[in-house]
Amino acid sequence: MAQDEEVTEIENDSTEAEIIAQEEEFEEQEDLAFIDSVETANAKGDTIKTYTDLPVGFDTQMDSLLNEYYQSVIVQPKKRKCVSDSIGVGCSDEVYIARLQKIPAIMELAFNPIVKKHIELYVLKRRKQVENMLGIGEYYFPIFEQELEAARLPLELKYLPVIESALNPLAFSRAGASGLWQFMYGTGKLYGLEGNSLVDDRRDPIKATHAAVRFLGDLYKIYGDWSLVIAAYNCGPGNVNKAIKRANGKKDYWAIYPYLPLETRGYVPAFIAATYAMTYYKEHNICPAKMQIPVLCDTIRLNERIHLEQIAQVLKIDIKLLRSLNPQYRKDIIPGNGQVYTLCLPQKSIGKFIDMKDSIIAYKADSFALNRAVVLPAKADPYYRGMRGGAVGKGIYVVKKGDSLSSIAKRRRVSVAKLKQWNNLKSDKIRAGQRLRIK
Repeated sequence: MAQDEEVTEIENDSTEAEIIAQEEEFEEQEDLAFIDSVETANAKGDTIKTYTDLPVGFDTQMDSLLNEYYQSVIVQPKKRKCVSDSIGVGCSDEVYIARLQKIPAIMELAFNPIVKKHIELYVLKRRKQVENMLGIGEYYFPIFEQELEAARLPLELKYLPVIESALNPLAFSRAGASGLWQFMYGTGKLYGLEGNSLVDDRRDPIKATHAAVRFLGDLYKIYGDWSLVIAAYNCGPGNVNKAIKRANGKKDYWAIYPYLPLETRGYVPAFIAATYAMTYYKEHNICPAKMQIPVLCDTIRLNERIHLEQIAQVLKIDIKLLRSLNPQYRKDIIPGNGQVYTLCLPQKSIGKFIDMKDSIIAYKADSFALNRAVVLPAKADPYYRGMRGGAVGKGIYVVKKGDSLSSIAKRRRVSVAKLKQWNNLKSDKIRAGQRLRIK
């Protein structure tokens, strides 16, 4: 896109309008951790001091969460053919530029000091995390590639979740974004991702990837430039449109860079750096970690309520593995109830599950059924004076206007003394609506 192209109005399309409305909830975040400050010139030639932030997936505040997740999916073999160096070595600018240019990508992978800082954050400072992501990527990248290829979008977009979530499907941002692709709740709903107390489809690798690919495709229809697309993916079309206007209509990411929210200024550089690191990890002596998630998996469609623990215990599958394969189930419960949900299992366990499905559902059903279908309340003493409302049971009489103890006793063929004794009455006074024991 030419830098001097005029800003055009977005077509009045309901989908695009909804995208903008949903994504405008993103605001500039001033409290992020910054790598460095960079001086740039705006359209008028004025010097502006701007900042680039750490990639979201590398935010130090996420370290404990990421490490916990990585420990659940990464195994540490005693002997490894490939061992990463503990300290990496940087390259010259010329080497970085040459390598970026050799990557077979549709998207522009430009180089500058900002991109360089992000590259060296990956290959020098966070080498262990890159090692883990490379290992987990063996499972996730084929999923991303399949959806991107089907939609004819650039395959390098598969690295977007690297900077969004560090390939952690349970990642949850301070702004409320969730999953590998970090969908906000409203945007997820717009693209068909279910969200309730038991299910969060934003965590579902397949459903969320399908939704993200649709979202990216819709953004490309708006901008026609992939750098602007991924910038809008991060901060919303509203913020990108405002930045374009402030840059005198220039539709170029690096031209609107100073006018973007702080987080987004580091977003495209982080994407370029992630693409570099995932491509040239061998040149920096980084080895993919060994993961325990099986690459060969398959899904089953279910409409019955079932707990992952039932599956794990009957099929002898590690519950942590089941959770890793099915991160969308917040409480380990597949709701069922007539609605179809998917269950992802190692391919070798599919046949066994089909054969033992009824036994799995019945296994400790009472223990795993957290919600009771029918519950009868405990029977309180209906003659307690403070009791109000409720059905009148056998042996109970509701006093009507004009009734007296003597008239009730006569009709029920009991004595007034008995009525007073059964109902703990001190006098003969009664009132309409009062419940009395009559037997």
